[in-house]
Amino acid sequence: MNTIDIDNVSVSIYENVEAMGEAAADFTAEKINMAIDERGLANLILATGASQFSFLKALKQKDIDWSKVVVFHLDEYIGLTDSHPASFRKYLKERILNEVKPSEIFLLNGDAEDIEAELARYSEELSSRSFDLACIGIGENGHIAFNDPPIADFNDPKLVKVAELDDACRQQQLGEGWFPTFEDVPKKALSLTIPAIMRCKTISCVVPDKRKADAVKNALYAEISTACPATILRKHADTKIFLDAAAASYLNI
Repeated sequence: MNTIDIDNVSVSIYENVEAMGEAAADFTAEKINMAIDERGLANLILATGASQFSFLKALKQKDIDWSKVVVFHLDEYIGLTDSHPASFRKYLKERILNEVKPSEIFLLNGDAEDIEAELARYSEELSSRSFDLACIGIGENGHIAFNDPPIADFNDPKLVKVAELDDACRQQQLGEGWFPTFEDVPKKALSLTIPAIMRCKTISCVVPDKRKADAVKNALYAEISTACPATILRKHADTKIFLDAAAASYLNI
């Protein structure tokens, strides 16, 4: 493992995706257990996508009292039911939530009849809590959640919003195998905003694979701007980024 610090961010680099996921799970479990020890409850935000596979697999094995954990998630496609293969609700239920059984689960309903009412509901739930940890990734276009460069706003007044997905983001979803054709990838999603993520006490960011190497390089070295939304992580007081060797291959180490 190599570790480098860039601005406020601590970056740890592992030989392979399994070691990266295991380390991120250890870190997450420690933060959750600290919150439970201090307050009797931990508020957690979880990401989805292919980048999170090894992390979530390892997290399920950690010694955590999930009956004292409240779970939210980052985003969901508009118009998809929770039975659609690409649904992030389905992903989280099948990969972790159905097994660990948190005390409460708050999921974004992308197929809600009234999207504005759904945004208001989720915003109210978010605003009523302080969050101990957000577990996120970085997209190939540098997005965090579905805050793609064209619509990312570091000063967004909202906590959750309708996000217009750019073509690069939609191409990533196709490339990861979630949809049969590019046309099948939704053009809109519900997404936590950047301020909603940044208000979390700790951010754990898991980013494997060579296809993410350029985004990782930009996130850590480029000017902090919405051209690469993940650059804002360098201003957060407690962010840890976990990479495998392939994702870190363009870094100066």
